[in-house]
Amino acid sequence: MKVFATVAKNGSFSAAAGELGMSRAMVSKHINHLENSLGIRLLNRTTRHISLTEVGMSYRDRLNGILSEIEETELSVTQLQSEPRGTLRIMAPPSFGAFHLARAVTAYKEHHPRVKIELILSYRTPDLVEEGMDMAIHVGRLDDSNLVAHQLSSSRMVVCGSPAYFEKRGIPETPDQLEHHNCLVLEYRSPLSGWKFILNNSEKIIHVAGNLVSNMADALRIAAIKGCGLVQLPSYMVGLDIQSGRLKPVLEKYEAHGVPIYAIYPHRKHLSAKVRTFLDFMQAHFHSPPYWDEWMYQR
Repeated sequence: MKVFATVAKNGSFSAAAGELGMSRAMVSKHINHLENSLGIRLLNRTTRHISLTEVGMSYRDRLNGILSEIEETELSVTQLQSEPRGTLRIMAPPSFGAFHLARAVTAYKEHHPRVKIELILSYRTPDLVEEGMDMAIHVGRLDDSNLVAHQLSSSRMVVCGSPAYFEKRGIPETPDQLEHHNCLVLEYRSPLSGWKFILNNSEKIIHVAGNLVSNMADALRIAAIKGCGLVQLPSYMVGLDIQSGRLKPVLEKYEAHGVPIYAIYPHRKHLSAKVRTFLDFMQAHFHSPPYWDEWMYQR
């Protein structure tokens, strides 16, 4: 159709061939194929001249509008790949999403205002394709998956309490002494319900107890700040509280291995501009060491 429109505009097979960058014979082949598929004659041909038939003129007029719409559609799709815009759907754990990702999203949108963000906070790992998610944030080790995983940062596991609590109850020197302390724990179904430590060069889980159990880590963090007891939480949750003095870390020499923080997404190839630029932005925003661990290097 594009070849026919070009021939109709130029009034010549040779001129159309030059504009399209193909041979005159190929132009003629395209026109013959189009006429055969439609079952009508679009052009009158002589040895020196070609002209449009009446049907050919009608077809040309309608075709110009169709080709213009196709060109606009292709341009729109290309711009989606080169210019960040559209809706970016992200799922993240509630704590990391509220503490850190919301700030990153706000900063990202200052640079890319044409991108709309839908941020869904949930502890579950979504089916990205089925649920129409562009990406998800995953904290912790990843199981084998067909998804693409890009590590953004990491977080330490920290036992901490408020200065007021330590004044009343003292500071534990070893993990075994936690049995004498009020430990605020997540419900048993959570992977953080057992506290992990490195003892004798291997990781060991110690089951602690206290008078407050919750299914939300944020609730335990607030209770710890208020002096209720000790918590073991990722440093992305408590790092800023430690830096401000609201919480104080203990048992650091027994600290368990940290947890990685990943962005996961369905495909590696042909990433849209919104996904590609957001990944790059997060990589710079959550650089290593991350800002929530700055207290480690200020003492």
